[in-house]
Amino acid sequence: MDSRKPVFKRVMLKLSGEALMGQERFGLDPQAVAAIADEIVEVTALGVEVAIVVGGGNIFRGMRASQYGMERVAGDHMGMLATVINGLALQDFLEKRDTATRVLSAIEMREVAEPYIRRRAIRHLEKGRVVIFAAGTGNPYFTTDSAASLRAMEVHAEVILKATKVDGIYSADPKLVADAVKFETITFQEVLEKGLKVMDATAIAMCMDHALPIIIFDITTSGNLKRVVLGEPIGSTVREG
Repeated sequence: MDSRKPVFKRVMLKLSGEALMGQERFGLDPQAVAAIADEIVEVTALGVEVAIVVGGGNIFRGMRASQYGMERVAGDHMGMLATVINGLALQDFLEKRDTATRVLSAIEMREVAEPYIRRRAIRHLEKGRVVIFAAGTGNPYFTTDSAASLRAMEVHAEVILKATKVDGIYSADPKLVADAVKFETITFQEVLEKGLKVMDATAIAMCMDHALPIIIFDITTSGNLKRVVLGEPIGSTVREG
């Protein structure tokens, strides 16, 4: 039995819509969602309080739609609604595993989700419930990366855990560049200077201003989320210099 203690008490897990898509080309892959739910349950069993911001790129991307003539504001609002769909799906899989979960939406839709209220979100976390933040910030022109940074600071998360399909930050796409270098640790300033696609610049700047570390890791490898919260050196860490 693993007797190690988690190094974080409260974490913000940033899940992309693509992570929920699994091997599908569009929408949700039930196996992928189930696997992620299992990872989250394993971490909550350690006593870690888990907040989640989920993306919607597996269903709709407002920025991409705007490139084809759709008004950006309308596209972004559609993307926010896609994140609610993903949040409700993840909630269902978690609750089927006896894990109390609340979806809080930045766009009010009381029939399916609670409205986002900061104090209520913190109280849910204190009670051991997984809190899923949906609909981004509720504003167009802001990504779910920015939403994750903002919500993490609002609920006093100690770290942002960005779940991806790669095992960290590289100097170039490791699938395209054979000698791409992996960064075990890198500063916020270096991320911005090198133009690395970790999170958008707004999110990075917010985290840098508030010294909120980011750990990028591969969520597709079973057990990785638990390894991260136990302090194992996997993935890449962005922190102050």
